[in-house]
Amino acid sequence: MKLRTIGLLFLFLTPVMAQVEGDGVSTSKVDAAANAYQQMELLTEVLFQIKENYVEERTYEELIHGALAGLLSSLDPHSSFMEADEYEDLIDDTSGKYGGVGIHIGLRDGVLTVIAPIEDTPGFRAGLQSGDKIVAIDGESTMSMSLRDAVNKMRGEKGAKIVLGILGEGDAEPKPVEIIRDEINVLSVKGVRFLQGGIGYIRLVQFSEPTADMLAKEIARLKGEGMKALVLDLRGNPGGLLEQSVRVASLFFEPGTLVVTTRGRGEAGKVVEYRAEGEAYDARMPLVVLVNEGSASASEIVAGVIQDHRRGILIGQTTFGKGSVQSVIGSRTDEASAIRLTTAYYYTPAERKIHQVGVKPDIVVELSRDEWLHVQMKRAHQEVPDAFSAEELAEFADAVDHPLQRAVDLLQALLILDPQGSK
Repeated sequence: MKLRTIGLLFLFLTPVMAQVEGDGVSTSKVDAAANAYQQMELLTEVLFQIKENYVEERTYEELIHGALAGLLSSLDPHSSFMEADEYEDLIDDTSGKYGGVGIHIGLRDGVLTVIAPIEDTPGFRAGLQSGDKIVAIDGESTMSMSLRDAVNKMRGEKGAKIVLGILGEGDAEPKPVEIIRDEINVLSVKGVRFLQGGIGYIRLVQFSEPTADMLAKEIARLKGEGMKALVLDLRGNPGGLLEQSVRVASLFFEPGTLVVTTRGRGEAGKVVEYRAEGEAYDARMPLVVLVNEGSASASEIVAGVIQDHRRGILIGQTTFGKGSVQSVIGSRTDEASAIRLTTAYYYTPAERKIHQVGVKPDIVVELSRDEWLHVQMKRAHQEVPDAFSAEELAEFADAVDHPLQRAVDLLQALLILDPQGSK
């Protein structure tokens, strides 16, 4: 086996050597290529050693897939090797329907962390909040668990129980939180209503396939009913599809306006600009965008472009800071598998890097963990009155949404200066 590998190595290096002699390419390229093949030889040798000597039988498929999973997960928390079932899960995520707990998670400082709970889900009803650390899943520590493995463990059939070890803000010790899984159906546009004085309100829960079309429809409806200003609530929105963030931003800018730039590795990395497109836009209507630490990814793209172009005012708390681009690349040799690979970072129109920094609002209005939980519960009761008992409502009936209140005050002042709003 070893002789065969060396033979292949020589075969692959031969054209490289010829190129060096003919074109005067530096020998460092040859050295780099040789080193790559040496490392592949090492990988092959280890593979054979495991196959022949490991205490339990393993197929070559299991070994190769395990190696690929480890390779991708070693790069960053968002890159992964996806087998058929995992790829199906990814499709379910973007379509807005799957079975599980109902929370979006990520790694922050190497710790499994709740980015945002999804409203009207078991995780939301259990009181999980942005920033909560998940230290155990069904008694198993998450210390060395990959993000993909954590997602897989939390997914499951409706009615199945799961116990999460949660370390909340200010907690000295983690506490067990028992959750019964359910089917998660996520509507991306919620809470559409008038607040007061011609001020409309729309909340985006995530950026899935129908988000931009649904938002455009609701904006048109509210404007037809007399809306002169808008509060767009992106709090707790963990993001989703890049395409949808660009289409959402396109509703507020003239076609051609730069929305976001993605950049690959180094100075020679691929640069892609995404610009506003479409004819259904309103570039004048007074706009306030609400954000918090649960606003991530696509939410941060929309918040960043609105802030950079001074199209509206951001109110709330600094966003999560998930500003990397994952590309899904299908296998040419195994159609059932794919890789999700971080290929670029997001940059706002003003060249600000979002990743691990986030977007800081123009007006900071803090809400404590408990205040935000009560605001969410009160809001959920207003939208779905039958979801809570009178006793439950009493706990958060007096909750005050200070960022939303500040947004209304600001828009009322702007409408005094321009009573016609966008008309």
